[in-house]
Amino acid sequence: MSISTVNARTVRTAVAGVTLMAATLTLAACNNDDAGGVKRSGSAESSAAADTGSDSKGGDKQDTTAGGGADAGAQEGGKNGSGGKIGTCDPSKVTMTASKVSRPINHLLLEATNNSGVTCELPGFPALRFDDAQAATPVIEESKPQAVVSLAPGKSGYAGILTSSADGSGSEGTKVSELSVFLEGKDSATSVSLPGGSVYIDSSAKVTYWQSESANALD
Repeated sequence: MSISTVNARTVRTAVAGVTLMAATLTLAACNNDDAGGVKRSGSAESSAAADTGSDSKGGDKQDTTAGGGADAGAQEGGKNGSGGKIGTCDPSKVTMTASKVSRPINHLLLEATNNSGVTCELPGFPALRFDDAQAATPVIEESKPQAVVSLAPGKSGYAGILTSSADGSGSEGTKVSELSVFLEGKDSATSVSLPGGSVYIDSSAKVTYWQSESANALD
């Protein structure tokens, strides 16, 4: 065997070894890249999932808070009803009656019952017109209550009417058969039947402010 043949075989062997080593290194590098890539991808997915979960929790919390606020508002609205200011009772939705009482003498009890479905007020005092009187019956100022009378549906307010003086000191006495009652701030009147169809009045006739209790109206 010649020296040239030996050298050629040695060179081929060395080249093959280098080629194999290069292939091995390349494969290892690729595997490392893939492993690193998988790890990075998994990390990114975990981070995305964490972020999504955080947003979802935050969103749920925000929605719950908003819902709670709405519920609170509804409850508050339920406490205040419509939330609007209570208005004066509508004369067309109030039933009024006048009845004679035994004590005090020469008195009538005027009762106003709220027939509407909402609470209303009876401010001030009833303006009374007997027959075709030119002026309303004067009010007894001392009877003014501390607060405006408020009527829930079905509830009543009261006013006492002095028809004539007990000692006969009144003047211009006459028998009347018609009574019209005006509520404060309202233009329409309610016609009220008088007990027995008529009543005697004189210049002493007066009316009290609206009261929440009948006893206060006749006190």
